[in-house]
Amino acid sequence: MDRNRIKLYAFTAVPLGVGAVTAFWVRNSLSIYKSLNHPALSPPIWLLPIIWTLLYILMGFGSYLAASSPSHRKGTALRLYGIQLLLNFLRILVFFNLKNYLLSFLILLFLWYSVVKMISAFWTVNPDAAVLQVPYLLWITFYGYLNLGIVFLN
Repeated sequence: MDRNRIKLYAFTAVPLGVGAVTAFWVRNSLSIYKSLNHPALSPPIWLLPIIWTLLYILMGFGSYLAASSPSHRKGTALRLYGIQLLLNFLRILVFFNLKNYLLSFLILLFLWYSVVKMISAFWTVNPDAAVLQVPYLLWITFYGYLNLGIVFLN
């Protein structure tokens, strides 16, 4: 197998692995999530793993493109990528395991800002890598609405 393909698989495996670990840690909290009052437009719970899997694949592919760039700025872009991935992980654990919906929303605000910064950094390294992150930014923007709705309704 060629070296670039292995690198692509590795970069894609990182966010998918984070998602898998997160799903494992929150699996016992899903019944609580179902029992919450949700704002209008809340997607069915079975759709969430599908959406997140697609987003993680896009994130991984984008990070691969950024890492493969000859740009000297890719280190900064990849650090921002790592920060947002960590914030995403923490936000989900705070929401599902700690059931602290307000703190989860506050973390989501930092996540949103870090994703905007990451997209900007990716743009300077590889515009395609940045464009691949836009669905993620849109999703967490929508997720902010859902999270805040849960704060107010519960």
